[in-house]
Amino acid sequence: MAENKIFAGPRVRRIRNGLQLTQTAMAEALGISPSYLNLIERNQRPLTVQLLLKLSSVYKVDLDELQGENGGGLAQLREVFADPLLAGELPGDQELIEITEAAPNASGGIVKLYRAYREQASRLKDLADLLAGQGHMAALSGTRLPIDEVREAFEARPNHFGPIEEAMEAFHAALSPGDDLAGGLKAWLKKEHGLVVRTLPVHAMPNLRRRFDRHSMRLFISERLSPFDQTREIAMEVASIACHEAIDAELEQFRFSTAEARRIGRFELARYAAHALMMPYQAFLAAAQRAKYDIDLLRSRFQVSFEQAANRLTMLQRPGAAGIPFFLMEIDNAGHRLRRAGALGFPGARFGGACPKLNIHAAFAVPGQVLVDRVEMPEGSEYLVVSRTLDGPQAGFQERVRRTALLIGCDAGFAEEVVYGASRMPPIPVGAACRLCERQGCLARAEPPVTRPLGLDEMATGLSVFDFQ
Repeated sequence: MAENKIFAGPRVRRIRNGLQLTQTAMAEALGISPSYLNLIERNQRPLTVQLLLKLSSVYKVDLDELQGENGGGLAQLREVFADPLLAGELPGDQELIEITEAAPNASGGIVKLYRAYREQASRLKDLADLLAGQGHMAALSGTRLPIDEVREAFEARPNHFGPIEEAMEAFHAALSPGDDLAGGLKAWLKKEHGLVVRTLPVHAMPNLRRRFDRHSMRLFISERLSPFDQTREIAMEVASIACHEAIDAELEQFRFSTAEARRIGRFELARYAAHALMMPYQAFLAAAQRAKYDIDLLRSRFQVSFEQAANRLTMLQRPGAAGIPFFLMEIDNAGHRLRRAGALGFPGARFGGACPKLNIHAAFAVPGQVLVDRVEMPEGSEYLVVSRTLDGPQAGFQERVRRTALLIGCDAGFAEEVVYGASRMPPIPVGAACRLCERQGCLARAEPPVTRPLGLDEMATGLSVFDFQ
């Protein structure tokens, strides 16, 4: 029977050092030469089954210690190198295994440094948000990914691009698609550019929403997408062709620092243009005002999704013809922020959006149901917030459904003009984020504030483990 070979040199060396033995002494006890043991410790020779049994009988070594990987340490190192800043540095796990086995203490040190870095980065961001809310700008230097640069740029400015709006409104009027926008866009692409749109099944395009084949002049759309999202993908392609000058001009205004950031920014502007094409400005604003900004009525009127109609409401800021200044944010069920936007820029300093008591988190418990709340910030400002879950692309059997939640809100002063503000509900006290909130006795608090010392005293315990003085 063939022998099973295990390379475990660093582990053998740790055992020998722990017993304070020389290579000569251990080799003699195992019945091998010192030079052979040296090769084993340098992973140039394997541990055979016979040697494993010998180690176990002579030194009472647990065989699992020699045969198993340092699973905990390896998992922690994987977490470190999965960070976007380090992703792609290693081709596989082999180097991580070698580090974990050869230098477990150094491996643990790397993990501690990484966690300290993440903690400090989080604290600096919280302090920057706190200073920004007080009218101070904090010049915090740090490495930003292209997606972070694009998000910050779009979130900080009004979600309205006048030249793109005008170009798409003129294009829609010239196209005159009637009630079949998707059909009109497909006909325009084929007539003007010889481009044919086809919907492909999942097995033919399992990982893409849309793909443009320049050789065959065909635009492929995944059947996973809802009819509304399929129309948006087609509209994005049309906008990229018919509105490229306006998109390029707006893109130049951002002055993104990398080519990847420019590519992401162009995609965001193309999606903006697609919404402007699917819901022309004047027609959508008039319908929104008549319906008192009822998103479900608007989605039915313009044959779009809830997310598309809500997104469009944040864009209505044309000078002389502006709607209510809405803002929105989208998260997944783990709380990760996917995007934020606002008619006047997302109100990060005033509203924040990271409070656990916001109804966007409760929306996951009642998928598809619209939740409405009036919330009050610590300084007294109030907002009307509406939340609902969104379903992602169609999942197949044994695939987990992708579901996110969207919150759209406005200042409570506009409540009388919005259908959701009809009920007189008492405001719910919330904060911008736990680390920036000083509300005491909050049952939902998830983190201590950075502005107060943590803990009460030995004689009193608060409702939360993060209660403060």
